[in-house]
Amino acid sequence: MKTSYFPQWRRVSGTADGAVVQPDETMAWPQTVAMGAQHVVAMFGSTILAPLIMGFDPNTAILMSGVGTLIFFLFVGGRVPSYLGSSFAFIGGVIAVSGYSGSGPNLNMGVALGAIIVCGLIYTGIGLLTMVLNARQGGGADWIDHWMPPVVTGAVVAVIGLNLAPIAAKGAMGGSLFESSMALMTILCVGGVAVYTRGLVQRLLILVGLLAACVCYVILANGLGLGKPIDFSAIAAAPWLGLPTLTAPVFEAHAISVIAPVAVILVAENLGHIKAVSAMTGRNLDRYLGRAFVGDGVATMVSGALGGTGVTTYAENIGVMTATKIYSTLVFVVAALVALLLGFSPKFGAVIQAIPAPVLGGMSVVVFGLIAIAGARIWVANQVDFSDNRNLIVAAVTLILGAGNFSIAIGSFKLDGIGTATFGAILLHALLRGRRRSQA
Repeated sequence: MKTSYFPQWRRVSGTADGAVVQPDETMAWPQTVAMGAQHVVAMFGSTILAPLIMGFDPNTAILMSGVGTLIFFLFVGGRVPSYLGSSFAFIGGVIAVSGYSGSGPNLNMGVALGAIIVCGLIYTGIGLLTMVLNARQGGGADWIDHWMPPVVTGAVVAVIGLNLAPIAAKGAMGGSLFESSMALMTILCVGGVAVYTRGLVQRLLILVGLLAACVCYVILANGLGLGKPIDFSAIAAAPWLGLPTLTAPVFEAHAISVIAPVAVILVAENLGHIKAVSAMTGRNLDRYLGRAFVGDGVATMVSGALGGTGVTTYAENIGVMTATKIYSTLVFVVAALVALLLGFSPKFGAVIQAIPAPVLGGMSVVVFGLIAIAGARIWVANQVDFSDNRNLIVAAVTLILGAGNFSIAIGSFKLDGIGTATFGAILLHALLRGRRRSQA
């Protein structure tokens, strides 16, 4: 019997306590819409924070997250539950190649967009290779594990956060005591949500912490006059419906060399997502791995072509699925449609643009730090053995190359910190592999 490309979603109640709704099952439409809206809220904080830090239009970013999610849904045939949002892995590269100052719109984002498109193309190529290998030998992910084991991917992910540390520190310091105090207040707000809340609120720590910090800022600045008040006039003047800002990409070799290596991070993120969902649902989704890579890669290219950020699968949405045990892929179609509506609302964009710079500075410290720690979590979760000198050297060298922004220039071609760290980790691990085997 031939299997259809899309699943035949079976209707279930989804209301029983502890009931699991599988990817090929669906609930009543009111429940599906409510769950879709919840996923939008889950990804909201990170998806709007990333474009703000890079100087991108948040309306375009949220719109492209919805478009990207639908593209992913089509490529995986509606069989892998996932939402695609703005990837933080691009932040360091985008800021480096565009020279973004950290406030206002990024006037040189075109060169970053071209590089994002090339990154998506490389990512798509990795997905096609994975599909071919999977079809031939049923082990499409084996080559990824071989060349990019946890010690490599963990080090590269950590480098993304460490490379951004100077930017985060500068943004948090601000230009006055009040601004630096508000950045620290923002960090405390996020930390308080992370430690003293439970359940869904804790999983939405970025969004809830951001809202709490903004409330504190309004009280202290607008209310008590201790700092520059938030100007709400732009929000009042913005229309409810309108087109987002679209920016044409510019292709430049140096920018491509800086941002293209991010494809390795996207592979690691998506691979982890597939493995996590497989474990939660009790279904082996490895056969969709190549299609998931291609879907994410194409979505990243489309986003970059229209002025959006690169996109990736979101851990926040994994958290929602863990809490609700609802994995229906139709929920993510609804979430994508909600994101599309928000993307066409300039008033929504005006609200996002009104977030004070000190609050963004504090959020940058938290988010970039979490990225760095995410790399360490990969090591811990996969029990990387640092008594093995090969692992020790690969991790140590990668961290220093990335954190120190070690660059290599060959003519007009230049590879900056994240790129040298990424390729250095892969090559160093490969070169040291044989020595360990001879000792075995």
